[in-house]
Amino acid sequence: MPNLTLASLSDELANLASTNAAAVVQVIGARRPATGVVHGPDTIVTTARAIGREDGLRIRIADADAAEADLAGWDPPTGIAVLRTRTPIAAAAPTVAPTEPRPGEIAVVLARSWSHALTVSAGVVAVVGGPLRTGRRAQIARVIRLTAPMHEGFAGGAVFNASGQLTAIATASAIRGFGVAIPASIAWNAATEILAGGTRRRGFIGVAVQSATLGAAQRTGGRERALLVVGVTPGTPAETAGLMVGDILLDVEGTATESPDDLLDALTGDRIGKTVVARTLRGGAVRDLPIAIAERPRS
Repeated sequence: MPNLTLASLSDELANLASTNAAAVVQVIGARRPATGVVHGPDTIVTTARAIGREDGLRIRIADADAAEADLAGWDPPTGIAVLRTRTPIAAAAPTVAPTEPRPGEIAVVLARSWSHALTVSAGVVAVVGGPLRTGRRAQIARVIRLTAPMHEGFAGGAVFNASGQLTAIATASAIRGFGVAIPASIAWNAATEILAGGTRRRGFIGVAVQSATLGAAQRTGGRERALLVVGVTPGTPAETAGLMVGDILLDVEGTATESPDDLLDALTGDRIGKTVVARTLRGGAVRDLPIAIAERPRS
């Protein structure tokens, strides 16, 4: 007697794949084709790993011939890239899940094979964590790790939940055997900023700093290192907040700042226009300074 529960689950997963297949496209630009996800009427979200270069980019949707596309920009910390097609895209963008997935949820990953066939992998969400450093001054705030097997062609692929909503963009990278994906909320925010200015915005307060070892009398909470302010640019948020050369910057919004990279990591684009609290040390006294984050000049 057939197992109707398993048969029903199998049908649901197959239906999910076929329903969202049109939103998953082939990206041709790297050594081997990879994958992208429809974002708008003429935009595709993928990863820098999928494109490989900035010229000669093409995408292939459904059974149509490959169409030319241009790199609108990319976000170095996440590796998210946006392509703008030279002709409109008929396929609609997938529905983005309103919340991030939880460990244990089903994850269905759709990609395009090198022959352009729809490729499906499935598993569960193993870990939702972060931040994940991706460079000396770059990190992804959160990442999702999946048990679903993925090869290089899955770079830029779409991760769906059991309701058929987009939850993440696959990277085809792995950590401890689990495939890494970028939450859809982060990928879509990166795409919005890329399309607005070609790159993501970065925060700015206008200080020059260097790592410093704290003296015995300066150590608070067991901290041995912090940032010494060696320069303050006139007219910047740092000067307005009252930061001075010689101040010790201990943390920003509770996150320790022990190297210049730590400060840059704290100045994310989503904090532009907001006020953060910087804990500083001056003359042996700890002070909390509110600093309004400005946008880093693009020049």
